[in-house]
Amino acid sequence: MKAKTVLPAVAMTAVSMVLTLAVVMMWLGRAMPWPVALVVGLGIDGGWLATLAYERRLAAQGDHNRAVTAVGWSFGLVAASVLIAHALTAEANTGAWLAVAWLPIAAKALWLVHGLWEATALTPNALGAIRGIQQEARDEAAVARARLRAEAVTEETRLTAVTQAGARVARVQAKTAQTLSRAWSTLEAAREGEDTGRALSSVTHRVTPDVTRRWQLPVWGPTEPVSAFTLAPALTDADLDVLVDEIRTSEVPALSYREMATRFRAAGHSASEVRLRAAWKRVAA
Repeated sequence: MKAKTVLPAVAMTAVSMVLTLAVVMMWLGRAMPWPVALVVGLGIDGGWLATLAYERRLAAQGDHNRAVTAVGWSFGLVAASVLIAHALTAEANTGAWLAVAWLPIAAKALWLVHGLWEATALTPNALGAIRGIQQEARDEAAVARARLRAEAVTEETRLTAVTQAGARVARVQAKTAQTLSRAWSTLEAAREGEDTGRALSSVTHRVTPDVTRRWQLPVWGPTEPVSAFTLAPALTDADLDVLVDEIRTSEVPALSYREMATRFRAAGHSASEVRLRAAWKRVAA
């Protein structure tokens, strides 16, 4: 996985160094002896390569030095400046030289990307754990969405059923109300109609003279007023004791309380159970 970032950085650096050395030899070789131009080109490339190697060593140790990084970027800028100056002073192909003048800066940027890759790299076990956590989260989200969707469908079905049932009830009530309304209208028309009154008068006139034309519901059977019930006066304790004693001793042997109470009420006397039992206790004592 590391090769995905380190190989492009190495290739870009090598191309940039070769291009810088070639430009220095061609550009400065005309103004000074070629060995001097070679030394200048190798100096630029060597300084750049040395700072790059030291940066990689610090990165491998988990460390970072801003001064070394600044020096490395300085060598990259010098190499880019040499390429730009050569492109501007070249008699031909100026655009082509300017097109490759960015290679040193691009090489430094690729090494920066590679350093960030290494700083954020994880082991296969950690990556597997992360993938497992993400998959578990996706599974839980999918289950939650399915549950919510199912609940929504269930609620929609329930509401639809309730709405349809309510609509059926409303239709039945409306139909019943309409039927009752027509029935009441028919009865009212029959009751208030002139023909109906004349028919009823002609039928009932011979039975009941001077009958009214407005008919009423018949009353079946004679009605006699019912007289109000007369309540017997309440027995005193003395009278209750005498009655209880007479009933109890009416037979030999003496009656039990249950038999006495039955005969007492059968004779038409009235007394509460509490008073009757108290009288029994007094006369049987």
